[in-house]
Amino acid sequence: MTASTATIQPVLRDVYIVDGARSPFLKAKGKPGSFSASDLAVKAGKELLSRQPFSPKEINEVVIGCVMPSPDEANIGRIVSLRLGCGKAIPAWTVQRNCASGMQALDSAAKDIAMGRHDLVLAGGTEAMSRAPLMYNQGMTTWLAELSAAKDWKTKLKIWSRFRPGYLKPVIALLRGLTDPTINLNMGQTAENVAYRFNITRDEMDNFSLESHQLAQAGQENHHFAEVQTVFGNSGDFYTKDDGVRQDSSIEKLASLKPIFDKKFGTVTAGNSSQVSDGAALLLLASKEAVEKYNLPVLAKIVDVQWAGADPAEMGLGPVYATHQLLEKNRLKMNDIDYWEINEAFAAQVLGCLAAWESDEYCKQFLGTQGALGTVPRDKLNVDGGAIAIGHPVGASGARIVLHLAEILKREKGKKGIATLCIGGGQGGAMLIENVSEV
Repeated sequence: MTASTATIQPVLRDVYIVDGARSPFLKAKGKPGSFSASDLAVKAGKELLSRQPFSPKEINEVVIGCVMPSPDEANIGRIVSLRLGCGKAIPAWTVQRNCASGMQALDSAAKDIAMGRHDLVLAGGTEAMSRAPLMYNQGMTTWLAELSAAKDWKTKLKIWSRFRPGYLKPVIALLRGLTDPTINLNMGQTAENVAYRFNITRDEMDNFSLESHQLAQAGQENHHFAEVQTVFGNSGDFYTKDDGVRQDSSIEKLASLKPIFDKKFGTVTAGNSSQVSDGAALLLLASKEAVEKYNLPVLAKIVDVQWAGADPAEMGLGPVYATHQLLEKNRLKMNDIDYWEINEAFAAQVLGCLAAWESDEYCKQFLGTQGALGTVPRDKLNVDGGAIAIGHPVGASGARIVLHLAEILKREKGKKGIATLCIGGGQGGAMLIENVSEV
């Protein structure tokens, strides 16, 4: 093979998480929250950038994950970038991979650094689920279009006579967004499928959910959420911590809740599901060159990211596939991982993933292994609680679990950690990060 025909392999650079911040995750309370998605990202980003030794204009790129931006937030990544003072010359863009949008933003940013395009990238995710829009249905849309096209009052009057009250029934974007149109199941129904496959009981789900609240409460009391920054509203209101954590949660209260996705036979309730929330999480990623240039601290190193497909009807098992492929590619075993963050979309979903990894039958049939992949020790999983207690603003959660995992590795002196989450539509994402004491 001559030099002219040889394939040139790119030299990929190391990518480091140097810092991060997030807003409190604020539980939706039946009406639009105090902050838009871009507000939340800007509030987290301003605090993060204010403590850096470089100007926001020295950032090379901004990448933001968001699923449901408001009508005034098209390409929300650019809006956030400009509002943070990164300047008109800095490119910014938005990614969307459902629940993993925040992790996708980190992956996209990391690739640009690894390939040498950039040295400093601000990336993460944001969502204001309480502000998910109400939309006109098809009947109303058609009627308004006809009315707008009418040229004279007689035609307009005739069209007005055809108006029906049913036209006023809104399309609730949040509910549509949490429903998979290819299988006509909402995410809660897919969680019921996972629970059925692995015979996960209601008691197991409720106990897992209670533990999530207890761990999150303990984390707040022990100041384990240093990445959470106070946000102030325009009316004098302010928020210092995730407000969905229930100090009064109990098995009795959780057991009293009725199933909401399969009312007759189901086991998935509001209490053992993630909370609908507003929130943002942003991270600064840097090359080794940027770390040395600005003398930056290093929180963790991004080692690898893996995406995988899964059955949309059991979308909660996405982490099983993504994590298996990630471990296999990096020649690691489950017991090589010190800490885990699995996004708690549903208790059934996390328990299902744990059961799948421990099942010889499932791993042989669906992962093609010789037997079970292994066990995740419960004292190494979501040690400060998860989305059942903290909340799950879908665009932000992927970034939140990576940032908090990095903080846990640093705090507990762990070496390797995996953050993973299921994705609506039947996918899984997993990121392997490493605690590095020196660069």
